Amino acid sequence: MIKFILKRLSYGLLTLWVVVTLTFFMLHALPGDPFVSEKAVPKAIKQKLLAQYDMDKPLHQQYLLYLKKLCKGDLGTSMKYRGRKVNTAIKNSFGYSLDLSVHAIMFALTFGLLIGIISAMHRGGVADKSLIFIAVIGISVPSFVFSGLLQMIFSNWLKILPAGRYISWKHKILPTIALGIGPMAVIARMTRAAFIEVLHQDYIKTAYAKGLSKTKVVFNHALRNAIMPVIGYLGQIFAATATGSFVVERIFIIPGLGHTYVDSIESQDYTTVLGMTVFYAAVLIFVLVVVDLLYALIDPRVQLGKKKG
Repeated sequence: MIKFILKRLSYGLLTLWVVVTLTFFMLHALPGDPFVSEKAVPKAIKQKLLAQYDMDKPLHQQYLLYLKKLCKGDLGTSMKYRGRKVNTAIKNSFGYSLDLSVHAIMFALTFGLLIGIISAMHRGGVADKSLIFIAVIGISVPSFVFSGLLQMIFSNWLKILPAGRYISWKHKILPTIALGIGPMAVIARMTRAAFIEVLHQDYIKTAYAKGLSKTKVVFNHALRNAIMPVIGYLGQIFAATATGSFVVERIFIIPGLGHTYVDSIESQDYTTVLGMTVFYAAVLIFVLVVVDLLYALIDPRVQLGKKKG
């Protein structure tokens, strides 16, 4: 297990370094500089600004200096908001994004598994066709379309839920649904397919032959094996909710990382864009490592670091 963890962490650090390197050089390959939009900036002041952010040095020196700061946990200082550390911006906004992502994932898992199980247990019936139709809609329609529809129905027409901000539990309902409905639909289809396959296994037939109730067979025997594809999908769910929250946060006026990230891209705030990209990559890599461990713990057939015989 320790060898497996170290191996995953090594791959993660390598991936993070590649992300940092590519993002750094891609940003610096853009024409002009972050201060090109500043109005009436004297040449002397502009030179001081470039020197302040080490942009007056050769590119390879800038890269090495950034890596040195990054190893110390310093993501730099914003180029557009004087004195604002990127670490501080992340600290102030990450809580909103994390809370929204957790709620969206819980929503997706709860209703996705429920829909998948019901559809599989009533395969070919009205309930199955209706729920799968809902799942197809959830996969096909983008989150920003759902966001607008939810606001129009529940905020403008029914006037029972707020259309924006992120203050109370009522404010969290619409963005959670808008962000989680896509992953929910994918989980529903994965669960249905896995359950149908599992229900035809011999050990399920044996469980029924022993006189076990349908509830015990489903939750004590079938669910554990049918849920394995969903566990493997958890990392992708987190990635989908983390990146999908960019648009949802803008629509619902949530002061999360996505909102700050989009603003920094629009204003060409290189250090903030780079710092948040590194932070997102680090979080996603960590989640993927945790998912790999969880997958191995749930399925005893998985042998870490060895080929299955």
